[in-house]
Amino acid sequence: MNDPALLLGAILVLAIGTFSLRIAGPLLRSRFELPARAQQVLAAAAVVLLAALVATSALTDGHTHAGIARPAGVLVGGVLAWRKAPFVLVVVAAAATAAVLRLLGVP
Repeated sequence: MNDPALLLGAILVLAIGTFSLRIAGPLLRSRFELPARAQQVLAAAAVVLLAALVATSALTDGHTHAGIARPAGVLVGGVLAWRKAPFVLVVVAAAATAAVLRLLGVP
C-alpha cells in the first residue's frame, strides 16, 4: 500500500461510510417505533456493557489477572463514587489505594 492515491481513497471511503452510519440513526429514528420492552432491554444493555467493560479493565491486565491492588483501588473508587464523593477524591483515593498496596508488595 505504497500508493498515496490508494491510501487517500481508502481513507475517504471509510470516512464517508462512518459518517453515513452515524447520520443514519437520527434520520431513521422517526420512521421506526420500538416497542417499550425493546427500549427497556436496550437501556439495560448499555448498563451491562459498561459494567462488563469496568470489570474487564479492573480484573485483567492483557490476558492475565491484574492482581489484588488494581481491583482494590477500583473498589475504593466505586464505593466513594456511590457515596457521591467529589470526583478528585474518588480518583486520588483509588490511585492511592492501589499504590499503597503495591508498595506493600501486594500484586
